[in-house]
Amino acid sequence: MKRFAGFVILVLLAVLPVPAVAMPQTTQTTQTAQPYVADRQTKIDVMGEWAHPDDDTSIIGPCGVWHQQYGVKCGVIMVTRGEGGGNATGPELGPELGLRRENEDRVAHYRSGTVDIFNLDRIDFFYNQSAPLTQYFWDEQETLRRVTRVIRETQPEVYIGFTPTLAAGHGNHQQAGRLIWEGVLAAADPTMFPEQLKGPHALSTWQVKKVFSGGATAGTGGTTTSANCTTGFTPTGLDTVAGVWTGYNSPYAWPAGNVQGQTAGTPKIWQQVADEGRAAYPTQSRVMYKGASVPACPRFGMTESFVPFQPNSSAAAGRDDAILFGATKPDPGGLPLGTLEYLTFDKFYNVAGEPFQATVHLRGKLAKGNVALTVPAGWSTDGPKPVRKGSSADLTFTVTPAATAAVDQNAKVSALYTTEHASGYTENVVRIVSAAEGRFQRWGNWQEYDEWLQNTAPQANRLGRSQAIQSMGIGQTIDVPVVVHNWSAEQQTGAVSLDLPPNFTVDANAKPYDLAPGADATVTFKLTNTDTTLPAQQNVNIPIRTATGSETLTLTLVPTTVIPQATPVVDGKADPGEYPGPTLDLGRVWQGASTCTGVDDCGVSSTGEGNTAKVSWSDDALYFFIHVRDDYQSYAVTPEECVGHWQADSVEILLDPRGTASQDLKDTANTFKLGIFPFTQSGGPCWERDADNHQGYSSGPLDTGNAPGVQVASTAQWVGSNETTVPHAYAGGGYDLEVKIPLADLPSAVDPARLGLNITPYDNDDTSAAGTTTLRHIDMSTRLGWSALGSVQSDPYRWGLATLPGYTPPADRPTTPAPPDVSNPNLNGALSPQTIAQSARNGVPISGRVPTDDLRILSSSVRGDAVRLVTSSKGNGTARALLTSGQLGAIPVWTTSCTTDPPPDYGFTPCAITDGATPPWSPNMSGHLVKQATQQITRGVQHWTIPLTAAQRQQLKDRGHLLISYETTKNEVQAFDIRIA
Repeated sequence: MKRFAGFVILVLLAVLPVPAVAMPQTTQTTQTAQPYVADRQTKIDVMGEWAHPDDDTSIIGPCGVWHQQYGVKCGVIMVTRGEGGGNATGPELGPELGLRRENEDRVAHYRSGTVDIFNLDRIDFFYNQSAPLTQYFWDEQETLRRVTRVIRETQPEVYIGFTPTLAAGHGNHQQAGRLIWEGVLAAADPTMFPEQLKGPHALSTWQVKKVFSGGATAGTGGTTTSANCTTGFTPTGLDTVAGVWTGYNSPYAWPAGNVQGQTAGTPKIWQQVADEGRAAYPTQSRVMYKGASVPACPRFGMTESFVPFQPNSSAAAGRDDAILFGATKPDPGGLPLGTLEYLTFDKFYNVAGEPFQATVHLRGKLAKGNVALTVPAGWSTDGPKPVRKGSSADLTFTVTPAATAAVDQNAKVSALYTTEHASGYTENVVRIVSAAEGRFQRWGNWQEYDEWLQNTAPQANRLGRSQAIQSMGIGQTIDVPVVVHNWSAEQQTGAVSLDLPPNFTVDANAKPYDLAPGADATVTFKLTNTDTTLPAQQNVNIPIRTATGSETLTLTLVPTTVIPQATPVVDGKADPGEYPGPTLDLGRVWQGASTCTGVDDCGVSSTGEGNTAKVSWSDDALYFFIHVRDDYQSYAVTPEECVGHWQADSVEILLDPRGTASQDLKDTANTFKLGIFPFTQSGGPCWERDADNHQGYSSGPLDTGNAPGVQVASTAQWVGSNETTVPHAYAGGGYDLEVKIPLADLPSAVDPARLGLNITPYDNDDTSAAGTTTLRHIDMSTRLGWSALGSVQSDPYRWGLATLPGYTPPADRPTTPAPPDVSNPNLNGALSPQTIAQSARNGVPISGRVPTDDLRILSSSVRGDAVRLVTSSKGNGTARALLTSGQLGAIPVWTTSCTTDPPPDYGFTPCAITDGATPPWSPNMSGHLVKQATQQITRGVQHWTIPLTAAQRQQLKDRGHLLISYETTKNEVQAFDIRIA
């Protein structure tokens, strides 16, 4: 490299390339242009899609093996950067945290060859269990548009990711799973986002070949001790399963002095690389991996295929490259790579004994042959049917299930296309249902999911419809509506009945139905619970039966209370008369039971001496007196850390003002949730709102004004140190909180007959890392509550119910909540050096947005104390210049004392038990961001200058780059990577 004393040329490495003009792949005879074909710099073979950094770690080991053994290139579509979560290691929040978490994800995958991570810049707002709420925040159509562009641009063959079902839990995860199914459909459909298929940056439609989203992987057989680890594996479900052995040696070696005691210079196996990468997320409470891994066999269940493949009954299906068959590698059956073969049905839901149609679709260079179906025992079908030589064939068969076919189960139908020299196998499933099917009438997220299956992604019906879920307060009466549908071709007559558990009554033992073919009827039962206290098991099962079928309603019983009127004073004491209402038991564990040793540790008690609360109302406010039992004081937060209350001792108060947030598909976005830290490093308590209608700081110097009038008195006193070398016992064996919450702070007026209420203590104990004596700001909590069920923090329908006799909200207070405010915005990819560098290299526009080539860089140089640029633009926009140094693609996330652990291993190995601290990140990406500047661009030629200090010029000697992103006023993007030579 030349010395910086003189004139240093900046060499233009990459500009967002202009794809060849292309038309969508249709049958129109007017198409004349060649279709777009991704070059090897852009092409992705196996694409994964997930919602947040660290969701995607399941493919680190597999992608490493596929890359090394078979030349496969993996990529990841990451919908958010995780900006909405807490930060266990630093002060960064919002966009700054997104920048750090993007790097963590790139570090985790870098060694596997998965260096292309396509961040879509969607907002990460908070933990929830609602795909509709996620759609609201993510701008559903724009996100799908970006996913579709990335698919069409990178042309992946195999797609892996979350299930779209409610079993994914987090609503962001559900929606990310849906985007797989929707993206595969949209990318192949010329009517979806047709603007991407024309113009100077025209792409073509693209058919993903295999989808692994929501598939089952359970089974018997196979191995973890040798290559081709799925050999002999038999799935217990109906999904074809592909696996890959992670015991292969990787290119990465053990450094001298490693604490695992592995011989220096010997290779790490890919499972070791995967486990190290899985831990590479310190901001998300992960710690450095210090174990020695054993080989594994990660497996993937296939849920859709458009190409021939090997069933698990075939020996070839056991190979470690079986997932690639028909997609990136020819199928062992011998059909040419590029052949499409798939099976569809005219009906997914079918009745025993009644026929349906199955169609085998073939596309490609087809030889003369025939297709035969294989159906379950006792079923019948016609065929085989001939295939003529040509480019396409669609062969329809009539299939009749056995009259005794089991109901409420999927059944597999397979097809084998056979020619003189080759064969191709495919399969799909249908579901056998009862002729008269009675289902609890879905509501909220469950209803919305079933509608998505019906209207958007029917093939995903194979994963199952929603579960029957409802809740009710103890001692109350609710309606239980049951929708009966006639799936058969005959009139169906019968009755619906409920099987009642103890402590329930119903208004009628059975209610009749009489249905024509295809018709529906709704019968409604009045169900009453007769409990006087909350049972230990809050979930009960209630089977719903018709003449030919059944389903089970899971009913959650929640506690109830009456909140009396009184006049408390917020002083940390419950004086006589201030809280005349019942005492609420907060000593039920809903997560983290293994770290709770009893009443003294975390307040678990069945006799009332554990965690408790009392509630009163006065004027227009609620008052809470909360007593927490705890024997160990956790990490004390600073004012800047007064968010993410689960990372330290805390109590959260949860209020659903109308008691209908779940029904309204907004979940906690329609609620008020106050997280209270009983002590801080400054002495007194602090509080914040999290995962609600207006989250963010609520006290102290960072108060955002989202909880005016809240008062908190705490008896907890900080022990004065976050070192475990001093005693950390609470004086008195715990602490008391007294809290005032003005009801005007809630997102809408309270319904005094139905206030959703929960109170959830979080107990963290000694969180210091092994071999250290300093407590960490990290989630290792036992979580307790009044209504205590898994993920109760995100499910208002599982909170308790309260009434406020005598309370009337002000007449002018709205009953409809205001739009939610998540406070922290997401990172714009045009501000991420790693995203800009990737876009400039592979040509996929930043965040999957619309590309432009408006901006040209006419000259660039370092002269004296500045970078000088001359640009020309066809229009107006904003350019951002980011000067970087060093290895930017994967900035280390751990410190290590190993002295022989160089790139590309990036400090993943500990050589001392105390290794694994996190290097400083802010304000300059661990020293890799040297300088940044913004320039407003106008039409024509512009000269602009970026001043440099001597120290900055010196930094740029180490692999310096000038990265430039450009955004037009139409939100189009462009990326440049200019290497300082």
